[in-house]
Amino acid sequence: MVVYQVVLRAGWIFKTESIVMPAVLDLISGNQPWARQMLPLLNRLGQSVPPLLWARRVKIAPYKSRMLVSTTLAMASCFMLLAILWVVTGGQHTWWMPVVFLIFYGLFFAVLGVNQLVFSTAQGKLIAVSHRGRLLLVANTIGAVIAISCALLLLPRWLHTDSADIGAIFGFAAACFFLSAVATLFLVEPPDAFTEPRTSIVTILRNAWQPIQKDRHFRRLAFIASMYGVSMILFPHYQAVGREVLDLSLTNLVWWLVLQNVGTACFSIVAGPIADRYGNRLVLNTVMLGLCLAPLLTIVLAWIGPAAGGWFNWVFVLVGMTPLAIRSLHNYALEIAPPAEHPRYLSSLSLCMATPLIIVVPFGKLLECVPFDVLFGVVTVFILCGWLATFGMFEPRHDPEFAHAAKHLPQDEPLDPT
Repeated sequence: MVVYQVVLRAGWIFKTESIVMPAVLDLISGNQPWARQMLPLLNRLGQSVPPLLWARRVKIAPYKSRMLVSTTLAMASCFMLLAILWVVTGGQHTWWMPVVFLIFYGLFFAVLGVNQLVFSTAQGKLIAVSHRGRLLLVANTIGAVIAISCALLLLPRWLHTDSADIGAIFGFAAACFFLSAVATLFLVEPPDAFTEPRTSIVTILRNAWQPIQKDRHFRRLAFIASMYGVSMILFPHYQAVGREVLDLSLTNLVWWLVLQNVGTACFSIVAGPIADRYGNRLVLNTVMLGLCLAPLLTIVLAWIGPAAGGWFNWVFVLVGMTPLAIRSLHNYALEIAPPAEHPRYLSSLSLCMATPLIIVVPFGKLLECVPFDVLFGVVTVFILCGWLATFGMFEPRHDPEFAHAAKHLPQDEPLDPT
């Protein structure tokens, strides 16, 4: 599972949501705000609705690893098609290019949503609670080193002052996703024997509400996840502030990607052991505070103007906490949910993260008229509310009620694949 995440991360740095994807969309749409605002919406819709619809299939699947292979291959296919499209069209500015780009983008995240549901469910099945922080630490640290090395080696060749070789960038991402799918073929997994009858979409939505309705611990987690979801509104706008307000060139994307991954690695070194020893509550408390500081620092540096351009790079160190937030939210949900309910809890959690973005959609035109510092300030208030809510979280790590989450898999002998 470490190898899978490391190789996936090497490709992910070439399609980062806060840097690469909005910059590419700006290139093909002529810096249209409406196109940029579609990115976080498609991101969260893809990672919320499809997992909800596939939760039953993930639950009853005997081998989660097989679904992990198929969804990862589908992710690779999406980016390979985008790379081919860019090479065929030469990246020309046409009215339909942003539309096609967004369609593939939305399809990718629909597949990714199911992929992350499968991965988290497999992690809950195979990795003991006290080792999940170690998995986060090792995967994010090694993954960041390899991803940064790839970015420093390749991106300077593909990024230019006012243009980029997007076909090569997306093609490399697709190749990494394909290799990560190959890595999962070697995952040893005992079969599950869960059952669940087929239900209508109305019943699926009603079932998704049940964890919020019946589990008081999940209700607080759902609120924190929703406040985190608000922060995703800003992801496409960080690079736009740097390029449009601070007048930084497209070549700065390399250093933003590097520093974001440096932030992920450094925070993982601390967060992993803390999660294993003290639980995910403390990690969420720290990560939500860091996500509060990122937009505040952006506002201050933008007020200073182009003279603060060099310091703007450090905003992305704080943005590097994003993967830790998602993984910690998932790990906490895995601890408070019975094993058979892992897919339902995880899919419900994803829906909670997407809700703020769904609510914001009707006000998209209004957001275009709002000054960026006002938007960043309002979002900071929501994230701050989520951070304050972490202080009231229950820590399930050592509670007898959650003994099912603390069971360890045998460590001295391999699992029997039969």
